[in-house]
Amino acid sequence: MSTATTLKPQPQKSYLTSIIIIGALFFIFGFVTWINGILIPYLKIACELKSDTQSFLVATAFFIAYLVMSIPSSYVLKATGYKKGMSLGLLVMAVGALIFIPAAQTRNFNLFLVGLFIIGTGLAILQTASNPYISIIGPIESAASRISIMGICNKLAGILASVIFGFIALKDADALTARIATMGEAEKAVELDQLAARVINPYIIITIVLVVLAIAVYYSSLPDIKDDGTGETASSSQPQKKSIFQYPHLFLGVLAMFLYVGVEVMSGDTIISYGQSLGISMTKAKFFTSATLVCMLVGYIIGIFAIPKLMSQETSLKIFSVMGALFTTLALTTSGFTSVFFIALLGLANSLLFPALFPLAINGLGKFTKLGSGLMVSSFFGGAILPLVYGAMVDSSTSAAIASGVDAVTAKASAAQNSYWIMIPAYLYILYFGIKGYKAGKKA
Repeated sequence: MSTATTLKPQPQKSYLTSIIIIGALFFIFGFVTWINGILIPYLKIACELKSDTQSFLVATAFFIAYLVMSIPSSYVLKATGYKKGMSLGLLVMAVGALIFIPAAQTRNFNLFLVGLFIIGTGLAILQTASNPYISIIGPIESAASRISIMGICNKLAGILASVIFGFIALKDADALTARIATMGEAEKAVELDQLAARVINPYIIITIVLVVLAIAVYYSSLPDIKDDGTGETASSSQPQKKSIFQYPHLFLGVLAMFLYVGVEVMSGDTIISYGQSLGISMTKAKFFTSATLVCMLVGYIIGIFAIPKLMSQETSLKIFSVMGALFTTLALTTSGFTSVFFIALLGLANSLLFPALFPLAINGLGKFTKLGSGLMVSSFFGGAILPLVYGAMVDSSTSAAIASGVDAVTAKASAAQNSYWIMIPAYLYILYFGIKGYKAGKKA
């Protein structure tokens, strides 16, 4: 199968150069995205946040940018092309990273959220450009394999970000929390100011790297995608369509992507807080996000070798969505480190969902590829909603249990665990998309 949305055939050297450049962008995606797993407990301490719901606004501010900006991003890309759009996205991210400096200096949680939103805006532009790019740069049947390679870049960066920022931002967090509980207001303010200042130098470095990479991409030899054709596939049995609303498989894919990103962010960003609720020290819990990402890394390696040689994208979507529902059930029915282990294993279950979802949803869109990609990326705001819903459920269930006479520690641990049930219907819908949804509106 070939699509009208393709690159001109490239020499092998040019193809590899394109893969390397996009791989570098996915590395950046991973680094700035998975820092959030550390920022949530870090900002809860530094900004003296009172609830899980409030702390999970970190994920909400970051991922809501995808809803607000992804469709506008598709129009930006029409004006700039993919390569210039990628450079623009990197520069927007640099502005957001720069805002972290005054936010840290003032310990202003709202300013941190503004910075996260702007970083998310830049990422929306980048993701809208790079995801269809890596899908279309070669045969659509092997797109999941290429996205798996990008996923390795993404998750390696996430692991590094979690370890580095965990060491910088959450070093001695348990002892610090115990100390400030006994301090007066003035003394506590000094201690928290020092804690907040820990992220200033790292974000200065991130800003510089983003600007340098933006310049490098702008002047690179990265070829642009031509998707202004009228045909959607080479098959004459598929008539030309005049509206994106004539592609129901895309909109079913948008919902599947919304749920996927929601459960992926939940598994990575809530696992530290979940571990703490079970009485696990921050010294150990700060590595739980990295454990989730290691599991995702394993899955991506499987994808590179298995797709499409051993299994199709559709098959991988079915297998790994069932795996997600199973691991969630086991996390709900076990206890302690075992339960945390199954939340971490969701990284494996999530790994091959995105690589299969994205190409299946945008396959055959032809001239609507940029807009379809924008819709798919807009659905990433599932990462803003599901963690926030989870946090609200935890807070509500904890309060109700305490009111009924359960001690606070037991109430919090039980609520944090039981609230993960919302992930099961998400995985089941993704399974539906892999069985039937991706074929909607297509002739046999």
